[in-house]
Amino acid sequence: MIKDYLPINRADMEKRGWDQCDFVFIIGDAYVDHPSFGPAIISRVLESQGYRVGIIAQPDWKDEKSIQILGTPRLAFLVCGGNMDTMVNHYTVAKKERSMDAYSPGGERGHRPDRATIVYCNLIRKVYKNAPIVIGGIEASLRRMAHYDYWSDKVKRSILLDSQADLISYGMGERSIVEIADALDSGIDIKDITFIDGTVYRAKDLDSVYDAITLPSYEDILKDKATFAKSFYIQYQNTDPFTAHRLVEPYKNNEYVVQNPPAKPLSQSEMDRVYALPYMRDYHPCYKELGGIPAIEELKFSLTSNRGCFGGCNFCALTFHQGRIIQTRSHESIIAEATQLTWDPDFKGYINDVGGPTANFRHTSCTKQLEHGVCINKQCLFPNPCKNLTVDHTDYLSLLKKLRELPKVKKVFIRSGIRFDYLIEDKDDTFIEELCEHHVSGQLKVAPEHIANNVLKMMGKPEHSVYERFLRKYKATNEKLGKKQFVVPYLMSSHPGSTLKEAVELAEYLRDLGYMPEQVQDFYPTPSTLSTCMYYTGLDPRTMKPVYVPKSPHEKAMQRALIQYRNPKNYNLIIEALEAAGRTDLIGFDKKCLVRPAYKDKDKYGTKNNPPKKNAGNGKNTGSRGSKGKNGRGMNAVQGKSGNGRGMNAKNGKAGQGKNRRSSR
Repeated sequence: MIKDYLPINRADMEKRGWDQCDFVFIIGDAYVDHPSFGPAIISRVLESQGYRVGIIAQPDWKDEKSIQILGTPRLAFLVCGGNMDTMVNHYTVAKKERSMDAYSPGGERGHRPDRATIVYCNLIRKVYKNAPIVIGGIEASLRRMAHYDYWSDKVKRSILLDSQADLISYGMGERSIVEIADALDSGIDIKDITFIDGTVYRAKDLDSVYDAITLPSYEDILKDKATFAKSFYIQYQNTDPFTAHRLVEPYKNNEYVVQNPPAKPLSQSEMDRVYALPYMRDYHPCYKELGGIPAIEELKFSLTSNRGCFGGCNFCALTFHQGRIIQTRSHESIIAEATQLTWDPDFKGYINDVGGPTANFRHTSCTKQLEHGVCINKQCLFPNPCKNLTVDHTDYLSLLKKLRELPKVKKVFIRSGIRFDYLIEDKDDTFIEELCEHHVSGQLKVAPEHIANNVLKMMGKPEHSVYERFLRKYKATNEKLGKKQFVVPYLMSSHPGSTLKEAVELAEYLRDLGYMPEQVQDFYPTPSTLSTCMYYTGLDPRTMKPVYVPKSPHEKAMQRALIQYRNPKNYNLIIEALEAAGRTDLIGFDKKCLVRPAYKDKDKYGTKNNPPKKNAGNGKNTGSRGSKGKNGRGMNAVQGKSGNGRGMNAKNGKAGQGKNRRSSR
């Protein structure tokens, strides 16, 4: 086997003595051969099974010839939009174009189309009308059934139909892609490959479909948001590989999309084999003169130790993609990779991260999961830790210690996030002590997300008191060690359930903390999350009860501004928000006030030497003022009512790695 990048042109194929690829893999990212990149893993796994894989990275979707450079594959085209959802990659939550693309040469944007998976597949279908097409990756995985699309504000069909592909390999894909390859190699027509876990296929009838739950039809969920919510929750309850049923989604003209149960999790030895494959661990040399690929900078010297997350945050799509069962690599596998890193000429002695979706998850949440699966109607940590939860950091501690002791390693950081509500349940303080002693660089980033318990409930996060317990322990531990280290909290605005009242509460908390975050994450609804379902339907799919959803861009701007109330640019928004929330007691010169009144309003709010009496200290909204909504009617943002008494969010829409940052903490 040649130790080199996989072929990207005919010359590379000739170098390997190939006249044809078994698979041509078209990807939306630049070609980076590193195990933090999904296409790299899938292509190397196929290679390890004896298949010939060629890569076409970021083809010109306006030019048919760009997908023909490697010729017709013997078995199939594979298509992946990239490591990130292309729409999240391209647009902010405000639907404004991002200034850069970290997965493209030099960070330059414009190298891939919106909805790249669909565009690439339709281009293939135009040129190679009968070629088998298999799609995968985060973009396809989270759109495998009908889904709400924030960017168009519509419910879209399964991506399988819009892309004209034959199969979706959803989830992480190592198991299913090999089974698909072997089936194709044995001569089975791709339309007959209906039996592989972790795949989605199209069917004209249900004669061969068994043990299935039939979801509401696409036409029915288009008509009724409550039906959409019910359909989504059935899907949510069928994401576990041990308990999930087959799901069938009907479409018109007697067409069905059939989702097989998820693939089984990888064993530790299987994970080890995946990460021991001969990755080049860098971007292809063809990008060097173009400025390289920025995304590799943080990932190149990071180590993946686990997959999956039993945290179950409602705004996170991990449940649908990686699942709730933790999969881990062995210490030997991780140490071997770390040792390899230390010989890289660019290695400066710092391992940037050792983790995964949640760094301090190194085993299943309980002993029952690998036999019986995760609980369908119960979370491991929310609203309170399950009595069967296994809280043990021993294995992770041992791993970190081994990494610290490696020659050439100066420091081992943990940057993929610590689940503080799990950590605080550990009766042994050894982990938090070693965390503070060895693995924090002045600041520890954690994700409480909010402080209002009713919002946290909608997020699937623990009550605020749990975060306060963690802060006290973290502070005490650093004092014991003689260190001055701080916590940087990630906070989210405008999540379903958050009114201006809760946004003001969060601002008051930050005031008392003496901290203003430099960046604020607006809730960004991506496909296949509970929070996105709430955003679109205005219903909690678990209970079918109404949920308040901040929908208008202006109200979301006010909620975001309140979190950054010290920023002078936000002054007018803050005044408006406080008036709308009935909290003008926070405008003035008292130390508890968030902002001072403008000079023109001195009579209204008083002066420094003669402040007015608090006019709304109880936080109740008098309804006298509100922000202007559609058609100019005043809206009471606290109670969610419009001027005519109807709910402001009678029709809820939606605002989406998903947040790709800190997806699971």
